[in-house]
Amino acid sequence: MMEKIYLTRKGREKLIKELEELQKRKPLIQDEISKAREYGDLKENSEYHAAKETLSSLMRRIIELESKITCAKIIDEKSIDTDRVFIGVTIIIQDENYNDYEYTVVDLEEADIGTNKISVQSPLVQGLLGHKEGEICEVKLPSGKTKFKILKIFIK
Repeated sequence: MMEKIYLTRKGREKLIKELEELQKRKPLIQDEISKAREYGDLKENSEYHAAKETLSSLMRRIIELESKITCAKIIDEKSIDTDRVFIGVTIIIQDENYNDYEYTVVDLEEADIGTNKISVQSPLVQGLLGHKEGEICEVKLPSGKTKFKILKIFIK
């Protein structure tokens, strides 16, 4: 059984949308397999094997998404404590060179650095978890230890 994952409502909706899209593709790929089967000898039928492989990958992802959606615990933004860094909060931090960064702390499934959503499992967040605004934390990153000051913790 899969362990619980923590998702925002938007994150769960995104997974459901992806699942629905994949489920729509499944019959199309099954049709491709049927058509490719008509080309003859399956041992040397590259279209057939490609379609089977695509269907296999699609089914793996469908099963993975169904499991994640089933096991997901929805983060209720109203009940999140913004006194400390925790999953679901947005933080503004400052590094030793006085560069400011804003991140929303999410579970791995929702992480997207392009939208400043950073995984709670990341080394940066692991070093900041449980700390309060104003605290300076020494965080062990792959590039070495760095100090960050937590400027603000809030719900976005």
